[in-house]
Amino acid sequence: MPAAFQQTIPILRIFDEAKAREFYVDFLGFQIDWQHRFEPDLPLYMQVSRAGLTLHLSEHVGDACPGSTVFVRTTGIDDLHAELIAKNINTSGQASRSPRGTPSAWR
Repeated sequence: MPAAFQQTIPILRIFDEAKAREFYVDFLGFQIDWQHRFEPDLPLYMQVSRAGLTLHLSEHVGDACPGSTVFVRTTGIDDLHAELIAKNINTSGQASRSPRGTPSAWR
């Protein structure tokens, strides 16, 4: 039987657990499926998922290269874009600027 790949799960390096949770869970809307630490003060390794996409996030040195790029084919990108823009509103009601520019640059 020929090989058949079922799923790809990228491992992404994280450096700050609170910021990672804020970005992946609070902003992008992923859910935490599970998390693991060998001891309470050791690095975190966790799985998050949303709508069929699964990511592993790791604080472990050497698990992934900082600054890596992952390409995800998706549908409904306009709806996702609108959802994310709605979450990125500051107190003046204007869309906040992201580190990469204005939200319209995300498209």
